[in-house]
Amino acid sequence: MFGRRTRRREPDSAPGATPGAPAVALAGVGANQTDALLRRLEWTVVRRLDGLLQGDYRTLFRGFGLDFADLREYHAGDDVRHIDWNVTARLQTPHVREYQEDREVAAWFLLDLSGSIDFGSGSVRKRDLLSDFTTVMALLLTRYGNRVGALLYGGAADADATVVPARAGRRQLLHLLHRMRATPAASPGDTRLRDLLERARAVARRRSVVFVVSDFISAPGWQASLGMLARRHEVVAVRLVDPLETALPDLGLVVLQDAETGEQLFVDTHDPSFRKRFAAAAEAREAELRQAFARAGVACLTLSTYARLDLALLSFARQRRRQQGSARAATIAGGAA
Repeated sequence: MFGRRTRRREPDSAPGATPGAPAVALAGVGANQTDALLRRLEWTVVRRLDGLLQGDYRTLFRGFGLDFADLREYHAGDDVRHIDWNVTARLQTPHVREYQEDREVAAWFLLDLSGSIDFGSGSVRKRDLLSDFTTVMALLLTRYGNRVGALLYGGAADADATVVPARAGRRQLLHLLHRMRATPAASPGDTRLRDLLERARAVARRRSVVFVVSDFISAPGWQASLGMLARRHEVVAVRLVDPLETALPDLGLVVLQDAETGEQLFVDTHDPSFRKRFAAAAEAREAELRQAFARAGVACLTLSTYARLDLALLSFARQRRRQQGSARAATIAGGAA
């Protein structure tokens, strides 16, 4: 299947050095450097988000299914972690954000760390993108007192997945990053995303926000499990993509390798008909995924190895807010009729 083939490549240097690319490779870095990496992400992605949102994260969180209620003045005994420092500075009076009644909702990250995640045609791999998205979102969520947990799936040999129970605080964030780094490269074998989704249904029993972070290159059968997961939880499919997976340039004779199974194939990319068939197969897979997400009732955030993470997050959140507003308006209009 063309959509599952990738070109063999050697590991690149840390992609964070690439201008405009926010990804930072976490794998293989010593634990004593974790804080430095967090500071680097805070300085790039989070700092840019702060500027774009002017410190008001309601748009971002609501877009991902995490709502805040209105602000109120701080009272003695309130959790200082809920103080909104940007609003406090503007109003010169301490203010806290009151969460909606569903404040105990946790955020779960279902992380697909199978073989195809290690691919990237440039300086950023999909694994780096997965790490950066998870780090940034977990950092923001724990900053506002939310609990975060994760299931780490390493491929066919890891059917049960590694569970990081949902907790709050920076210590939890550091623990999650450590577990991501400690997950070894996957051995060859078909990814069974269904195993990860079914495991999540068993672990996350209370209603939660669930991020399924994957390239969705998997053995069939996961679509129904995704739909069942979405019946209980607010689910966002975070799809990791690389441009070379959808369109091949004219490179002559190359070796394509299935990152899941290790199978190799020699192809002539100089042949226009082959490139056309490759693009057609990729487009067919795109259509299948769009239909699968729509049937499951989940939103899809697509992250590219060649795009800025902060802009992708903000664009997705704003689009979701517009869609939610349109849905509410349609509901009100229908009720009035």
